[in-house]
Amino acid sequence: MKLKFLPAILLWLFIFQSASGQDVKSSFLGLDNLMGDNSFFDKHLTGFMLYDLDSQVVRYEKNSHLYFIPASTTKLFTFFGAMMVLTDSTTFLRFEPKGKSVTIWGTGDPSWKYPRLPNPNIRDFLATYDTIIYSESNWKNEPFGFGWQWDDYYYSYAAEKSPLPLFGNLVSSKNINNRPVLTPDIFNVVHSKKIVKNVQRNWRDNQFYYNPRTYNGRDSKVPFMTSPEIFATLASKDWGVPVKLSDSKLPPEHFILKGIPTKALYKEMLLESDNFIAEQLLLQISDQVFLELDSEKAIEYIKKTYLYDLPDDPQWVDGSGLSRHNLFTPRTMVSLIEKIYRLFPDKELFSLLPTGGRTGTLKFNYSASTPYIMAKTGTISNNHSLVGYLKTKDNKVYAFAFMNNNYPYKATVVRNEMEKVLLYIRDNF
Repeated sequence: MKLKFLPAILLWLFIFQSASGQDVKSSFLGLDNLMGDNSFFDKHLTGFMLYDLDSQVVRYEKNSHLYFIPASTTKLFTFFGAMMVLTDSTTFLRFEPKGKSVTIWGTGDPSWKYPRLPNPNIRDFLATYDTIIYSESNWKNEPFGFGWQWDDYYYSYAAEKSPLPLFGNLVSSKNINNRPVLTPDIFNVVHSKKIVKNVQRNWRDNQFYYNPRTYNGRDSKVPFMTSPEIFATLASKDWGVPVKLSDSKLPPEHFILKGIPTKALYKEMLLESDNFIAEQLLLQISDQVFLELDSEKAIEYIKKTYLYDLPDDPQWVDGSGLSRHNLFTPRTMVSLIEKIYRLFPDKELFSLLPTGGRTGTLKFNYSASTPYIMAKTGTISNNHSLVGYLKTKDNKVYAFAFMNNNYPYKATVVRNEMEKVLLYIRDNF
């Protein structure tokens, strides 16, 4: 009896497969119309890959083998490396006690009095000693990353790196009686005839200035120049314990003081695209592996141990993406975020990433009644990228990398065209 139904079943399968194949072809052609020849994305360098995380099949690609400047999507590399190396909480500092004095070494932890981060609890630690001796013998870096633009020095997004940052290595300016008052208060602000709207800093020293005639009165933050001497002055005043300098080497046998949950760093870095936290995370990775602070060694370690199987070797030079020397291909970005995807449940991972129309750097972009984009943004002049995950109307999750370089218009123009593409994928794939 069952044989009587076989032709009907075969006919149904043929019709279903033909229809499914037609749908796939139609979806591909529709996407190609938006991204292919003579489209908006054919007028500048664009790379794209759409990857089915379930079937592990590439659904569409355009120039996915070419290298692009990734800007802040570089932070996804830093995030992955930190997840592989660091534990659930940071190491705030390393120390060696000697009676009522203690020698400390920084680990790169950026959390002390940094906005939107919890503070490490060091009261009991400080109460134990009457003198703190600070050494930077484990510091193997420069304050600025390779390829950073020199004239970013007075912008808050380009704060200097250091072994044990205080206040995020930033001076906060608050308007009191139409005059800026600085915190930490070891820094002073003077009058200037330069036409500036807010507090700025000299290029080669910690002299801060403003113009009373053009002052806009807004609260602001400006990086200060770091040094062991500046650290000792700040820490002595803030901690209430004398801090002296030393060049003592970190001994193999020493103690550690735990800090804050690393998840707090990841969330702030990814949601707000925080450059400073990203750079300090690389230093913490180096501290954990090598007991010294060297961003380059941290990058090479992560590449050789956890990212050796990427389709294209990433040119990765900093933690934040401020450098234009970073170069990644879209297919390498997709391979990376597939690795990240396998580490977390969807809900937890998506809560760490900017969500279209809801959180972080995507709060005002890609809005929809049901969020469909959870991704990291990356923007510097004439370059804009978006890398992450897209959820379709059928709740299917795709990984994608959308990278645009060398366009001659505003980033908002590019984002608007990208949104058309991503909405099409949401509705048709």
